[in-house]
Amino acid sequence: MGIESLVVMLVVGAVAGWLAAQMVAGAGLGLLMNIVVGVVGAFIAGLVLPTIGLSLGGGLIAAIIHATIGAVILLVLIRLIKRV
Repeated sequence: MGIESLVVMLVVGAVAGWLAAQMVAGAGLGLLMNIVVGVVGAFIAGLVLPTIGLSLGGGLIAAIIHATIGAVILLVLIRLIKRV
């Protein structure tokens, strides 16, 4: 993985984490954790979405949408776990 790929992954993670935190009320975890949630969300979405037959294709916008969907799922799970 080159430095460019790492930077793109962090930017996509940051955008996805921020978007997910805006969508899930009361789930913002701070900038660094939002980036982590976005990157992990992208990984989750990469596994789950193709399994259920949902694919948006390639490109930066599709990567952000996939990562945001995964980050929202992850944030909802985190909120459910924090409540228990």
